[in-house]
Amino acid sequence: MSTLALRPLANTLYRNNNLFLFLLLTPPLLWFGVAYLGSLFALLWQSFYTFDSFSMSVSPEFTLENYRSLFDATNLDIILRTLGMAISVTLACAAIAFPIAYYMTRYATPRERGCFYVGVMLPMWASYIVKAYAWTVILSQQGILYWFINHLGLTNGLNQVLQLPIIGGNTLATSNLGRFIVFTYLWLPFMILPIQAALERVPSNLLQASSDLGARPGQTFRKILFPLVFPGVIAGSIFTFSLTLGDYIIPQLIGPSGLYIGNMVYTMQGSVGNMPLAAAFTVVPIVLIAIYLKMAKRAGAFDAL
Repeated sequence: MSTLALRPLANTLYRNNNLFLFLLLTPPLLWFGVAYLGSLFALLWQSFYTFDSFSMSVSPEFTLENYRSLFDATNLDIILRTLGMAISVTLACAAIAFPIAYYMTRYATPRERGCFYVGVMLPMWASYIVKAYAWTVILSQQGILYWFINHLGLTNGLNQVLQLPIIGGNTLATSNLGRFIVFTYLWLPFMILPIQAALERVPSNLLQASSDLGARPGQTFRKILFPLVFPGVIAGSIFTFSLTLGDYIIPQLIGPSGLYIGNMVYTMQGSVGNMPLAAAFTVVPIVLIAIYLKMAKRAGAFDAL
């Protein structure tokens, strides 16, 4: 088709912005609505179906039993275990990421900043499965981490930590502490980058003015720096929180026995065939993320994004 033939269409689109936006946005919105939202609604609709444990079959009979079973002791323990790990990983990532991002923004030279970017981004280029299996070797008793701890004379201290309830286990590879370390390592880049971007938007003269007016460093951090960077922390925490909630590979490879929400969905759908209960479990992360976003919005975290 020649350029002259396309000129009337180009002129029409140029004069009618609404038509141009409609043609531009319709394909991705259709894909989002049909492929993503459609499949999600279909999955959630199945959470109201009935599962016959005797015949191992699913029938389209409306029931709320799947949601009632979420509050059983076993299922509630799975939800609370997953939620506790997600909160712990999010807080740890924020505590580690903030000083790293602050140094990158305020003190690092351009060359050092480039090295930091490479160091933060490089682990994200590696395969998730490769990193997960690599950590099973690192945390094993014959791994490099135990070798390093032994050479520092910290073996007794580690054994005492592993004897603590909830976080302990026989070894790091079979403890919640080891699982926590792996989750924190995997999702830390998703926290560093939003915080660093938020710090870049904070004018340095605000911090200097606070110091000139007699504010102590702690006051400057609490009243000026952190409120301005808080949207970046929230943006990063959305990634770390949601990714931990939905992960099912790390709990299978590292840590003690006990299912997480992702493992439960995989087991119910893949092994047992109880698709209604699996669909009901998928509602839990959706509700938790919705509540979290609502709290963040009420706190004003999105105003500066």
